[in-house]
Amino acid sequence: MTDTTMKPPPGFSVRHATEPFEAGLRGFFEYRDLGIAAATAGSVGAHVIRARPGGEPNPVWHTHDLAFQMVYVLKGWVVFEYEGVGEVRLEPGSCVHQPPGIRHREAAHSDDLEILEITLPAAFATEEVAAPA
Repeated sequence: MTDTTMKPPPGFSVRHATEPFEAGLRGFFEYRDLGIAAATAGSVGAHVIRARPGGEPNPVWHTHDLAFQMVYVLKGWVVFEYEGVGEVRLEPGSCVHQPPGIRHREAAHSDDLEILEITLPAAFATEEVAAPA
């Protein structure tokens, strides 16, 4: 039984699988906010990101201005391409740390893709850039 008279401590957050997915950075993905940004006053962000039904990737080279970015595949598969690395295919259980400022793009994904993304900070700038030489 839940005690509704208690007030949760600052920074406490709970989100459930029933929370809605919304539009976000990439039009071919949908994003479910996990409440971490609000709980940490924006110092950390966490989302479950899934492929939008019928959404085809738009492989645009870009960089992010952030301190940390990690992607963990929950379901399906995704192919990222990284400058100096090449293509990397991630499947359930795969994890990639994308160093700050690395030039990359999402090249392909399965229709059932779901990933967990954690970033520091929660809000960050994304810049489209030219393809690597």
